[in-house]
Amino acid sequence: MTDSDNGQKTIEIDIQKDLFGANEDAAALNTDLFKAHGITVIDIMGSVGTGKTQLIESLCERMREKYRILMLAGDLETTIDADRVASHGIDTIQINTGTACHLDARMIKVALMDVDLSKYQVIFVENVGNLICPAGYPLGAAKKIVVVSITEGPYMVRKHPLTIKHADMIIINKIDLVDALEFDIDALERNIREVDAKLPVIRVSSKTGVGIDDLIGALEF
Repeated sequence: MTDSDNGQKTIEIDIQKDLFGANEDAAALNTDLFKAHGITVIDIMGSVGTGKTQLIESLCERMREKYRILMLAGDLETTIDADRVASHGIDTIQINTGTACHLDARMIKVALMDVDLSKYQVIFVENVGNLICPAGYPLGAAKKIVVVSITEGPYMVRKHPLTIKHADMIIINKIDLVDALEFDIDALERNIREVDAKLPVIRVSSKTGVGIDDLIGALEF
């Protein structure tokens, strides 16, 4: 673990070392820990470039006056995403996985070992930029959100139905580009409904802020 001058922590994870047993057991322990501290944890998944970081920035800008927020940023290397969120006055922890294409519950437990959780009410977890691997690894979060964007093309949902099935909510991001790309966003949402007709779907633009308030309401903090 290393600390920067601004207090941001970076965690280096040895994925070969089994610290806390099976992922499912660690996720259950995490869930109990979060409930004991009254913390709502949101696991945000999506491919590289879907706008996960900007989405978290938009959420934090609207929520930071009401909630005490911590952000965990998962990535192979760098602190780029954590730095962006930290610039909004949000505490962050960077989890660098090296070669692992996802976060798992044990990584979350390690990252929070020395954290005073009584300071926080909300934790946003930005999972590693990957639409496949993170789906099968619960972290103990209250909700698992999948972010898709119209820049990924019209077939993303049809190609990755299992990821959609594991989600508690789908965010369609970058709706500000619908007209410019001549994108059929209704068809994309129909594809989601074909996988799960009851799954909440929120359309947002993390860039302009459209739909962010609706998302906050749907998350039921």
